[in-house]
Amino acid sequence: MRAPSGASRDLIRVLLADSNKTQSQLLGSALRRYPGLDVTCCRGELPDCLEVLSSAPIDVLLLGDRPSERDDLIATLRGIHTSHPRTAIVILLDSYDRNLVVNAMRAGSHGLFCRANEPFRALCRCISVVHQGQFWANTEQMEYLVEALNSPARSRVINAKGEGLLTAREEQVVDLVAEGIGNREVAEQLGVKENTVKKSLLRVYDKLGVSNRVELVLYSLTHRGAEEGPPNVPRKRLPLSTQFVAD
Repeated sequence: MRAPSGASRDLIRVLLADSNKTQSQLLGSALRRYPGLDVTCCRGELPDCLEVLSSAPIDVLLLGDRPSERDDLIATLRGIHTSHPRTAIVILLDSYDRNLVVNAMRAGSHGLFCRANEPFRALCRCISVVHQGQFWANTEQMEYLVEALNSPARSRVINAKGEGLLTAREEQVVDLVAEGIGNREVAEQLGVKENTVKKSLLRVYDKLGVSNRVELVLYSLTHRGAEEGPPNVPRKRLPLSTQFVAD
């Protein structure tokens, strides 16, 4: 991390958004003592985050996890990333599973920092890394992401709460359309009439607010939910964090 030169442009402007007041105060105080960081705190709710982000430039947002409200966490993350795509977002976790890791990265997270396994200095390094345009994830989290990339793609379109918007048959149609297959071929693969596919697509367009196949494919690619992963099994913990540069 660069040493501060006294000029504000050399500081990394950090927003710590955590609804746990005590935890936020302790971590905020520690971060303010670290050279090169300008730290602001707020509650970890979407309206609070957006209010701060709209009033002051923020480079890195640290978003506290809410284990009992994981759907709300992902919705908050997605809302922040949509409104402020240039702000690097790191999720502060006490625990995680495959679906959380994949969903968080898909929703716009630049890093996943597990407070239970990594020291404070590693968090400062994480802030610097994502500020430079890289990503932060430990080895196990990287394995989850690679598994998700290697899994057969399913275009399960979801809303902000992670709820499916389409029926199982409509999802099948979207999957095939996303592969560039025409209505006739889609009908043949699904064993239905071509007119049935056309009607299904019209219903999908109406549900998603799109008007053509291109818009449908783009929508599905940016609103896909994580596939159901295999049952969690005991794994050897690999706590070392990995830095990787976005393409």
